[in-house]
Amino acid sequence: MTNEHNSITRMEGAKQLFYKFIDSLSVLPNYSFALRMYGHTVKYPPGDCKDSKLVVPFNTKNSINLIKQKVKEAKPTGITPIEHSITQSANDFPDKKATNIIILITDGIEECGGDPCAARKKLMEKGIVFKPFIIGIGLTPEQIKTFECVGTYYDYDDTKTFNTISNTIKKQKLSKTTAQVNLLDMNKKPTESDVNITFYDIDRKVYMYNYIHTLNKNGNPDTLYIDDYPTYKVVAHTIPQTFSEPTKLQEGKHTTIPIDAPQGSMVIKRPNGIYNFNEKVKYIVRKSEQMNTLHVQSLNTFEKYIVGTYDIEVLTLPRIYLNKVKIEQSKQNEIVIPNAGMLQVKAIEAGDGNIMLVNPDGRYERVTNLSTATQQTFYLQPGKYVIEWRSKSLKGSIYTIEKKFTMLPDQITVVELYK
Repeated sequence: MTNEHNSITRMEGAKQLFYKFIDSLSVLPNYSFALRMYGHTVKYPPGDCKDSKLVVPFNTKNSINLIKQKVKEAKPTGITPIEHSITQSANDFPDKKATNIIILITDGIEECGGDPCAARKKLMEKGIVFKPFIIGIGLTPEQIKTFECVGTYYDYDDTKTFNTISNTIKKQKLSKTTAQVNLLDMNKKPTESDVNITFYDIDRKVYMYNYIHTLNKNGNPDTLYIDDYPTYKVVAHTIPQTFSEPTKLQEGKHTTIPIDAPQGSMVIKRPNGIYNFNEKVKYIVRKSEQMNTLHVQSLNTFEKYIVGTYDIEVLTLPRIYLNKVKIEQSKQNEIVIPNAGMLQVKAIEAGDGNIMLVNPDGRYERVTNLSTATQQTFYLQPGKYVIEWRSKSLKGSIYTIEKKFTMLPDQITVVELYK
């Protein structure tokens, strides 16, 4: 700020421009002003990257004259902590619902290793959804580019800068940038909702926002106030995930982001039985003819899925496989599987063995191994079974015991391996 620009120091030029703004805007009704300064208290070198202070807070008595006096007294002695200053300014506004505006006048770029883009995000998180007006004095094209993600840049030497900013503020054209995400059903209507949606900045490859999608009281997707700088990809965490095309918002305008997300629901359940076996069974859901697991769901619970066909593996004993199960728009597919029976296996000593299912064609199919415990409980689907078991103390295969039995739904079957 001590260097000359157009026959005066940059500091003097900044002060003159500031006086024009404060004189022009202070006559507006229902506006209040505050002043934050940086790089003005600690000399360089070494400077101080925390050298940023709210010199005159909002709603200070006689604030306009006090602000002018502080600007008149200001001397450029330090360095330029832009990210820190912008971030701190987010805490300066007493009313986050008001139209909050920042005018930043600088002759340099970030000098403290900060990320002005990150400061912009912090402003958004504080509810300050407008780009700061950034007025640069004597900046190079490379320096100007560093402010692209922070705010709208104006050149001090442009004779239109003052009028453009003043008129924009006076006419209250600072429209908020808004968006809505339309989760579309099969009829391309935005009726789907209650889904977690994530906004990603696809250029910087970073996460930006997370919301649970909501329909407002009128049944329409609610309005989101988000930053217009990034190009977004929006992921809807449906099962499976769906996502938008790359979307660039328009500053001060409302953008609708469509995502095809037609859903139906599914539940696998057992009929009510005489016994409450307290059985906990889950099932694996995959897209038809694909091996990747999409979801693991518990019996008797409801879950939404994107419309399509799915293959299901129910983790009963033995397992139940259901292929090409259809999920249709706004419909609930309710699948009932037979109740299990309870098998109690008893022995007087440890042994080795397993349970085999006897298929209708006579083939034996292993269901599960037995442990070495002398008492074990299993929940088996209805069918014919056989247990093959040998005591650990008996070292010949000839001592294998075979027990055949039939499992009925809702029945308790006891198999004793010592009789």
